[in-house]
Amino acid sequence: MSIHEECGVFGVISQAPIQAASLAYYGLYALQHRGQESCGIVVNDDGVFFSRKDLGLLSQVFSQEKLARFPKGTMAVGHVRYGTTGAANRGNCQPIEVNHVKGHMAIAHNGNLSNAAQLRGQLELKGAIFHTTSDTEIIAYTITRKRLTCPSIEEALSKAMDELEGAYSLVLMSPRKLICARDPYGFRPLCYGELPGGGYVAASESCALTAVGARFVRDVEPGEILVFSPEGMVARREHCGKAARRPCIFEYIYFARPDSVIDGVSVHAARLRAGRILAREHPVQADVVVGVPDSGLDAALGFSQASGIPYGIGLLKNKYIGRTFISPGQEQRLDKVKIKLSAIGETVRGKRVVLIDDSIVRGTTSGRIVSLLREAGACEIHVRVSAPPFLNPCYYGTDIDSKENLIACSHTPEEISDMIGADSLGYLPLSKLGELIGGGNCCDACFSGRYPTAIPSDTRKDRFERKLSR
Repeated sequence: MSIHEECGVFGVISQAPIQAASLAYYGLYALQHRGQESCGIVVNDDGVFFSRKDLGLLSQVFSQEKLARFPKGTMAVGHVRYGTTGAANRGNCQPIEVNHVKGHMAIAHNGNLSNAAQLRGQLELKGAIFHTTSDTEIIAYTITRKRLTCPSIEEALSKAMDELEGAYSLVLMSPRKLICARDPYGFRPLCYGELPGGGYVAASESCALTAVGARFVRDVEPGEILVFSPEGMVARREHCGKAARRPCIFEYIYFARPDSVIDGVSVHAARLRAGRILAREHPVQADVVVGVPDSGLDAALGFSQASGIPYGIGLLKNKYIGRTFISPGQEQRLDKVKIKLSAIGETVRGKRVVLIDDSIVRGTTSGRIVSLLREAGACEIHVRVSAPPFLNPCYYGTDIDSKENLIACSHTPEEISDMIGADSLGYLPLSKLGELIGGGNCCDACFSGRYPTAIPSDTRKDRFERKLSR
């Protein structure tokens, strides 16, 4: 078991035909950190949908030649995926397209439904035939069934939201409308902006709006549905306030890009606060503070600012390799650490090093990074983690579906410190998490075990694959 990124969604609508596929490509490129397993784009050209989806990074799936094959269109939706449920195969690539009696629909989804198994069972009993093993198809079927008796696609989505539980940030495209929606808890981020020449863009993070030259307007509110059409934008808020806002705190610690702003909070600023808290809660005598690229760098800077210990670049990241968590096997993971990171001896040789990382899951990667610094000549290594210990599964989109192999479930911080070869280890206190986002509420269930929703009985990532193989 390992921890993986979320997914990234993107949508664009314009009154006049534009190079919609290229715009979606550049928006998704800014979201590539959220999913490196597969990607896809669907373009709407006067009600006719054109799509390309496949396994791989955007640069592998979409060449300039392939992008040029798309027609100009007034709308497009796109997706980058790491599957927290559903196997890595072409069938699970998104956006998912649906043809039905009420029209064509393409949908891209970030998050996990906590009642996915229950909904899928109900739909199958009513005759639904599933072609994928992802939660997204369950959402698509639920919307489609509601559409049969609803006057509009947005009304069908609203009715579907009465049945959906858990985390979902959606971008949905019909022949005439682009619609985005966020679950009532607001687990996963979603925002929208305006294009300079007219039109709207919706995306998982504000960095994607910046990438395509859109002006950020605001975040989609938890429970809100936004409907974009040639007539303008309409906000539906009938699901707002149905639940207490609970954005995932790990978005700020790890998932999101530091230049993004989520629900009014700068990700960069949140990570600086984490580092400052660590310096206050776990002080240490040292010569240099080093961050693990990329999400540990901002926290390392915050630790340095608060402690007065100089900040240094002690680890160099190979920019052409994905996050090590993507590797399925232990041997491959260690090999990728060697390729991904190298220590800068000039920074750490003969020095007492404070090493800031965003999390410790099983401890093997942390141990390898400590070894790299030892080999480069560091005389002491004090590890500080900008998150509390992982103690519980996540049911809302992070790929931690069991306590198995979570090192903090079976070992104390002192024991973990010995296991990874560090001189000391300090975690961000659970009680301080709210300070990262200015004191607001957040979902910290993977650390605290306090789940905002009912939890499913079968939590394994491959639950639908196992069902099919019986």
